[in-house]
Amino acid sequence: MSDDLQPGEDLKRAMRRKGSLLGTFRAVAWSFFGVRKGSGHEEDVSQLNPLHVIVAGVIVAAMFVVGLILLVRWVVSSGAAMN
Repeated sequence: MSDDLQPGEDLKRAMRRKGSLLGTFRAVAWSFFGVRKGSGHEEDVSQLNPLHVIVAGVIVAAMFVVGLILLVRWVVSSGAAMN
């Protein structure tokens, strides 16, 4: 079936998907955690818009980095790192 597609047609079809915002962030969170069932992964691949996944991934990664920075600042300012 995919043999009759023009180059780039599969990407165009994927970009038209209407995956939910919550589902996208859930899939990104599972990927950051690193544990996912094969059936759940297949469902995500068939439903989610790749652009939404990229944007959600960048947002979650930025939140993770900011969280780590805040944690380190809190530990250093509390003096717990000195003991």
